[in-house]
Amino acid sequence: MTKKSCLILILWAIPLFAQSNSGELRLKVLDPAGLGVRTAVQITSKANQYRSTLTTNDQGNLDAKRLRFGIYQVQIEVPGFAPVSEQAEIRSALPLDRTIRLKVAPVSESVNVSASAALIDPYRAGSVNQLGTDAIEDRLTALPGRGMQDLVNSQPGWLYEGNAVLHPRGSEYQTQFVVDGIPLTDNRSPSFGPEGAEVDDVESLTIYTAGIPAEFGRKMGGVVEVNTLKDQDPGFHGQLTLFGGSYDTAGASTQDQYTWKGNTIGVSASGNMTNHYLNPVVPQNYTNNGTTGSFSLSYERDLTQKDRLTLIVRHELARYAIPNEFVQQNGAYVPNADNTTGCPSASPDPTDCVFIPGGQLQTGDNFETMGIVSYQHTFSSDAIGSLRGMARDNSTDFYSNDASWPLNATQHNDFKEIYFNGNISIHHGRQEWKVGIESDNIFLHENTSYVIPDCANPNDPQCPINLGILDSGATTFAFQGHRPDLEQAAYVQDLIRLGNWTVDAGLRWDHYQLLVNQNAVSPRIAVSRYFPSAGLNIHASYDRIFQTPSFENILLASSPAAEAIDTSVPALQLPVQPSHGNYYELGVTKAFFGKLRLDANAFRRDVNNYADDSQILSTGISFPVAFDHAILYGAEAKLQVLQWGRFSGFASYSWIVGNAWFPVTGGLFLGDDAINPTTGHFPDSQDQRNTVRARVRYQVVPRLWVALGTDYNTGLPFQPDLTPQQYAAEYGQVVINHLNFNRDRIDPYFTQNASVGIDLYKHEKRLVRFQADVANLGNTLELIDFGGLFSGNAIGPARQYTFRLVTTF
Repeated sequence: MTKKSCLILILWAIPLFAQSNSGELRLKVLDPAGLGVRTAVQITSKANQYRSTLTTNDQGNLDAKRLRFGIYQVQIEVPGFAPVSEQAEIRSALPLDRTIRLKVAPVSESVNVSASAALIDPYRAGSVNQLGTDAIEDRLTALPGRGMQDLVNSQPGWLYEGNAVLHPRGSEYQTQFVVDGIPLTDNRSPSFGPEGAEVDDVESLTIYTAGIPAEFGRKMGGVVEVNTLKDQDPGFHGQLTLFGGSYDTAGASTQDQYTWKGNTIGVSASGNMTNHYLNPVVPQNYTNNGTTGSFSLSYERDLTQKDRLTLIVRHELARYAIPNEFVQQNGAYVPNADNTTGCPSASPDPTDCVFIPGGQLQTGDNFETMGIVSYQHTFSSDAIGSLRGMARDNSTDFYSNDASWPLNATQHNDFKEIYFNGNISIHHGRQEWKVGIESDNIFLHENTSYVIPDCANPNDPQCPINLGILDSGATTFAFQGHRPDLEQAAYVQDLIRLGNWTVDAGLRWDHYQLLVNQNAVSPRIAVSRYFPSAGLNIHASYDRIFQTPSFENILLASSPAAEAIDTSVPALQLPVQPSHGNYYELGVTKAFFGKLRLDANAFRRDVNNYADDSQILSTGISFPVAFDHAILYGAEAKLQVLQWGRFSGFASYSWIVGNAWFPVTGGLFLGDDAINPTTGHFPDSQDQRNTVRARVRYQVVPRLWVALGTDYNTGLPFQPDLTPQQYAAEYGQVVINHLNFNRDRIDPYFTQNASVGIDLYKHEKRLVRFQADVANLGNTLELIDFGGLFSGNAIGPARQYTFRLVTTF
C-alpha cells in the first residue's frame, strides 16, 4: 500500500463510524461461451433466516446487498443448463465477487454444506437473534404503532411493561433501534414517539442483548438493527397490504421500488386506525382511539463500481387518546383525605365524599421528519468506508380538556437532532478491522404546564389536595426550558478467525454532556469455539457499558421550578448520571438432526446508577430517575425448527431476576417519595421471573398453512398503596382478582393465538396472500402492569380478530 493510499485511509477513518456486520455478494452468471445470462438466482441462509430471489441483468450481473455475516447458498436453475448450487461465505464488509459459469445439462455442480453449518453460523462470536423474511411475513398482525415492537418482544429476554415499551433483560427503556444504519435512542413505544419503521417496510431484524459490537453505544439494554432497504431487482416491484379487525382496526400500506441501470428509487406509505391504540387501565377500554401514518422515499445510486450514494426521507405521525379510569370517564364519589372507608355508590355523606363529574378527554400526538444521506467508497480489495448523516425534527404534544381530573395538563415538547457517523473496514488475513467516530447533537425544547381544577379556593372540598389525591403544592404550574444534549464517541473493533475459534474484540470511548459532563472507555470482547463434529458453538462475552439517561422531560425534572409542584416534603432533586455497568454471558448454540437449533444463554448484569422512570403527579408525563445499583441475572433458551417436513416454529423460555438498591442517585422525587432510604433493595419493575412463548406452523398443502401459538407470563411486581377494597372501587373487582397482595405480584396469565394463511394467487413473483389471526383465544384478562391510582395500569386486548391481504408483484 502506498503512502498516499495510507493517508487517504487515515483521513477516512477520522469522520467515519461503523455499520453493522454485513457485506454484499456481487455475482456474475455466464454461459459456456462467456456471455452474460439473465436469470433468477435464489440466495438463502438458514442461520440468518434470509431468503431472496433476485434477477441478474442482461450482462449477468447481480448485487445482493446488506447480507449479514454468515454462510449463504446460491442456487440457479436455467433451462438447458445444469442446476448450480454453490456456497458463498460473507465475512467482510468488502464486496465478495463471484463468477458462476453455467454448464450444459445434465452435468450439475454443487457444494455440500453440513446440516449443522447451515443451521448455525460457526464463526459467530456472540448470541444474536435474527428475524428474516419468513418470520416477518407470517407474523401475527399487530395493532397499529407496535408491529416492529411485537416482533422484538417475541424473542427471549424481552418483555412489555405497558404501551409496548420494550424491556430487554430487565433494563428500563434502554433500547435503541438502528434503522438503516442510524441509531434512534429515544423511546419508540406508541405513547412516546413514532414506531421508527412500519413493520411492512422491514426486511430483517438483528437483535443484540450481549456480545454487543463496540460500534453500538449509549442505550445498551438491547440493540435492534432494522433494515428497510430492499434487494435491488431490475424493474418495478412492490407490495400492497390491507388489514382490519377487532376494535375497528383498519390500515393500508404500500412499498414500491423501481430499479434501472444502477439506480433504485423506493416509495412506501401507510395509514392505520384503531380503538385500541394504548393499553387501557380498565377492561372497558375507555377513550383509546388512535391513528398513525408514515411516508418514506429512498434513492440509491451506484455512481461507479466503487461508489454508492443513498438518500432517505421519512415522515411519521400518530394521534391518539389517553385511556381513562372509571372516575375520569363516568364520574364517581371520591373519598376525601380523612375518609378511610370509601364511598357508597349512592347518597354518600357529603362531608366524607365529593362527586367528580367525569368526562375527561386527554389526547397526544407525535410527529417526526427525518432525512438521511450516506456515501460508500471502496478504496481497494481490502478497504471500504462509508459516511452517514441524519437530521430530524421530533415533536410530542399532550392536551387535556376542562373535565380532566385531577390535573388539566398540557405539554409541547420537541427536539431537533443532527447526527454524523462513518466507518472504515479493513480486511487483513484473518482479521476484519473497523474504526470510526460519531457525533450526535440533540437540541431539547420542553414546555409543560398544568392547572388543578376546583382549587381557586384552597378550602374548596373538591380540590384534589383536600381529597388526599395530591399533597400540598402549586395549583398552577408552567415550565419552559431548552438545552443541547451533546454526545460523541469513537471505537476500534477487530473480528478475528483462528481456525474454529472466533474473537470479536472492541474498545469504545464515549463523551456525554447534558446535566453532567462525563467520559467513559468501554472494552468489549466475545469469544466462541465451534465443534464441527458435534454441530456445537460455545460462546462467552463481556461488555462494559456506558448508558446515557433518557432525555424525555429531563429538563423539567432537573429544574428548580419543579420543586414547587409538591411542597408537603422538601423535594429530592439530583442530576441523573449515566449508568455504568458490566454485562456477562455464557451460551451455546447446537444443531440437532440438521433440523433443530437450540440457543441457550445464562447472563448477569451489574449496573451502577441504574436507570428507571417516574412521572409528574397523576399525568402520563414521565422523566428519568436512577438508583444506586442493580443486579439482574437469568437464563434463556430458544428451540427453533426452521423447516422439518411440513413443520416450522419455535419455543422459548426466559428466567429473569432483578433487584435495585437504594439510595436514589438521580431524578426528581416529590412528597412522600422524597424520603430517600439509604439502604435496602426492591424488585426491579421488570422482574417477571418466568416467560414462555411458542408458535408452531404447519404447511397443510403448498398454498395453505396454519399456526398455533401461546404466551405465558408469571406476572410483574407491583407496590400497593391502597387496600384491595379501595382498588376494587377504582378499577373493578375483575382487575383486583388478578392481583396477589400477599406476594405483591400480578397473577400469571396464559394466552393463545391461531393463524391461517392461504396463497390465493401465485405466479412467478406475483403473489396474493390472505392471512387471518385470532389473538387471546381464551379471552383472558391480560393484566400486564398495575401501578395504582391514575398511573401505570396496562391491560392487553381481549379476544381479537384480524385479517390481512398482501399483494406482491
